[in-house]
Amino acid sequence: MRVCRQLAVFVANRPGTLAQVSKILAQEGINILGLSVADAVDHAVLRLIVSDPNKAIHLLEDAGLLVLDTDVLALKLQNTPGNISKLSEALANENINIAYAYGGLDETNSEGTLYLKVSDTEKAKEVISKLAL
Repeated sequence: MRVCRQLAVFVANRPGTLAQVSKILAQEGINILGLSVADAVDHAVLRLIVSDPNKAIHLLEDAGLLVLDTDVLALKLQNTPGNISKLSEALANENINIAYAYGGLDETNSEGTLYLKVSDTEKAKEVISKLAL
């Protein structure tokens, strides 16, 4: 488990927007490690975990995009039924809210990465470190 910086990029909700953002990053050798897209009527929010957040922020802001960054937990999970249930229950028992989560587990692989935005990152790290996931 680690804390990483997530970028929230506010973009137009139209075809080609993700292509534009990902091309800006790719041209500078920045890899996208995690991605979530939340849509609204007239805009979308791209949540990105990237290999070089500082550089990515500057590039995207230079392209005229609004970028906010925040800390999220990156948690490696074994691909076992019940792990997300165990995790979310342990956090709830400590009154830690999961604001949102994304990531995935491929059923053919043994583990994946789950990105979590929680109400108390430090307390969540303590709780999660005691779990066998």
